[in-house]
Amino acid sequence: MAHRFEIRKNKAGEFVAYFCYNAETMFWTEGYSSKASAQNAIDSIKKNGPEAEVVDKTVE
Repeated sequence: MAHRFEIRKNKAGEFVAYFCYNAETMFWTEGYSSKASAQNAIDSIKKNGPEAEVVDKTVE
């Protein structure tokens, strides 16, 4: 599968959830103190993402 989430640790030792497509990171979350919190962020994105509104801030 080309799309995947990864949980990694940053330099500060926090857990960060990354969304990747092939070898490219598309976006990532803030750092969390626990792996469970990073997993919760992934679960929230999966649950709420398909219904998310797209807001174009480039239009004046």
